[in-house]
Amino acid sequence: MPNPNILILPGWQSSGPTHWQSLWESLHGDVRVEQHDLMRPLRGDWIARLEDVLLSQAGPSVLVCHSMGCLLAAAWASHSRNTHLVVGALLVAPGDPDQPELQAALKSWSPVPLNRLPFKSILLASQNDPYCSLARARSFAEAWGSEWFDYGARGHINAESGLGDWPEGRSLLARLSDSQATTN
Repeated sequence: MPNPNILILPGWQSSGPTHWQSLWESLHGDVRVEQHDLMRPLRGDWIARLEDVLLSQAGPSVLVCHSMGCLLAAAWASHSRNTHLVVGALLVAPGDPDQPELQAALKSWSPVPLNRLPFKSILLASQNDPYCSLARARSFAEAWGSEWFDYGARGHINAESGLGDWPEGRSLLARLSDSQATTN
């Protein structure tokens, strides 16, 4: 299998210039999936955009997801007939659209699809993430068939977490993008 494309799926309001996803994009040439409305994310629109980008890639892809990007990967996989285009997903700090303070802004994201992902995945969550409890993140990992990592008390695992270009995350990505990657 050829080396997969690395697609960055940022969350709601995107990932700023010091976020590890943005640093990976600039350092490694990973491709960001740009959504047309990052402030008012509509699940159907985001799914359609991801589908378009995946269909335009030459060869298989690995998804690098943060926050709502994790939910996007799960929602896309539950609807697409092209899941064979993805060989793995690194799911970092999933958001929880069912949290009371997020429900109004993210109403199209609920309910969260809880189908097993048809590709290998790793889910990392933080013990003190303000956007998703550790228990909820673990329930996502179990439902999606993801390898689970409790990443300690690291907030939302974003720029404010002080990760820089996050070499540890890049090592986890290498496990997914290895040419021997197989489906679950």
